[in-house]
Amino acid sequence: MPPALDRAVERCYRREPFPHDRARVEHLFALYEQLTAPLAPAERPAKRKRRAGGGA
Repeated sequence: MPPALDRAVERCYRREPFPHDRARVEHLFALYEQLTAPLAPAERPAKRKRRAGGGA
């Protein structure tokens, strides 16, 4: 019988139990990646070149 925490995770995220610990971890990491993908920084825009001779 899996530990209580594993059973709680299974009840929260799936209808059927995970076949093994690795499947549980892979499923949780996939959910985490989906959740955090919008937070990933976008590509930085190219730096603008300064004009020559433009002192202050």
